[in-house]
Amino acid sequence: MLKQIFSLVAVFALAFTVSSCQQGNDDVRAAAAEAVETVTPANPAAAQPNQPNVAVPAGPITTMAFQENGTFDFGTVTEGEIVSHTFKFTNTGSEPLIISDAKGSCGCTVPSKPTAPIAPGEEGEITVQFNSKNKKGARNQKVTVTANTNPAQTFIYLTGTVNPDPAAVTQ
Repeated sequence: MLKQIFSLVAVFALAFTVSSCQQGNDDVRAAAAEAVETVTPANPAAAQPNQPNVAVPAGPITTMAFQENGTFDFGTVTEGEIVSHTFKFTNTGSEPLIISDAKGSCGCTVPSKPTAPIAPGEEGEITVQFNSKNKKGARNQKVTVTANTNPAQTFIYLTGTVNPDPAAVTQ
């Protein structure tokens, strides 16, 4: 990718220099345009810098299924309360399930994942804690679970409502 970027910069510099010296030389511009097209990545997603890099686990692929459809509604809590829920899942594939990462959508949502592989047919758990401090209103806290599955990422959610703390001083 880096080599392609350098090639692209060199082509533009050459085209600019040549076209500055030879005004109206359409052949040089056409050659530069053709060179730009040839250094475009074969994978269009690679050309999009805003796409997050997802670590795709190597090795055998398996499947997993969460109970509760991967969503837990904690109802209504008062701002400042900590909500904790354990999501149970099953390795529904034929290979050991390896969870390489579990990441909350913000610092207030902290998951704890299993470190050992989960055998086919066995269950595992991911516990998620949500700190509702300064998080008033309707909430939909997402946890991204990365594992040797296809797709590599699965999402689980804590949903509910956080009411303002009545004891808090209002200004």
